[in-house]
Amino acid sequence: MSDWSVVLQQTVAMFLVILAGWVARRRGLISAQATAGLSRFAVDVAMPCLVFTQMLRTVDAAALRAEWLSPLVGVMVVALGIAAGWPAARLCDGKLDRRTFVFLVATPNWIYLPLPIAQALHGEAGVRTVLLVNVGATLAMWSLGMAVLAGKPARAGLLAVAKNAGLHAAWLGIVLALAAPGLGRLAGETSPSHPLAYPLVALLQAMGLVGSMVIPLVLVLTGAQLATLQAGARPPARALGWLLTARLLVAPALTLGLLWAAGQAGLHFAPAPRAVWLLVNAMPVAVSAGMLTERFGGDTVLAARGIFVSTLAGMVTVPALFWAMEAIW
Repeated sequence: MSDWSVVLQQTVAMFLVILAGWVARRRGLISAQATAGLSRFAVDVAMPCLVFTQMLRTVDAAALRAEWLSPLVGVMVVALGIAAGWPAARLCDGKLDRRTFVFLVATPNWIYLPLPIAQALHGEAGVRTVLLVNVGATLAMWSLGMAVLAGKPARAGLLAVAKNAGLHAAWLGIVLALAAPGLGRLAGETSPSHPLAYPLVALLQAMGLVGSMVIPLVLVLTGAQLATLQAGARPPARALGWLLTARLLVAPALTLGLLWAAGQAGLHFAPAPRAVWLLVNAMPVAVSAGMLTERFGGDTVLAARGIFVSTLAGMVTVPALFWAMEAIW
């Protein structure tokens, strides 16, 4: 099965789960309070459990040597978004809030939506790459991204990085995986050789179960959040069109160009990280970008519409991009 067909199949499956969340929210089965509470649980509890156990199971010295570039690619995700966003913003109406426009282009959903696709394409190695990219992208969003949206890196951004449980889970998992390689194997054992290991095995398995909730939970919550973004005024169609072009076409095209140029220069990357890097750069605008836009005084109408429409359009553009990549390479 080719990569683009796997991406298409996973994209359709994700869309159906997102649609279930959308319907549930529109029919009142998931309230605004429940959406907010479950979102906090997903970000502050389930995601750190996933990150920690995944790093513990899959990271070793060889993996780090192969994946050292992934956090830098996370920074590149935001930087390429900014590079694609500013020229596109200048093509729009003069009344457009250009800072919001560029911030939205620079803030794709680089972790929750790529996770199930990366897992389907490359298993645990694909998930590990997404999580490592998240480290660099999160840092870049709160520095470069905030410099664009707020005019300077916000103190709230620095505090958010310091309190980010997912980032702490990543470095702690990496350190423990390197210092005690046997810990990762314990999570998969049902009958440890030493009785004292039973509590640790139970803890790791419990964290693994909680972490396994992330993908379906976040997809449902994405649908529920999208259901609240449809109402309200519409931004100019020209601005929305250029936003979709910059986020879903130009940014991933720049990524493809850089990967091709790196190959021509003799830098050859393994298929798994290369595919995941492209996947992350091809994602639609992150739902969290809307909350940040509102918090820092941006154009909330443009943000809401950009998130909603880019998520729908991404269901088509992401499989098409992988089809194009296979045709080129």
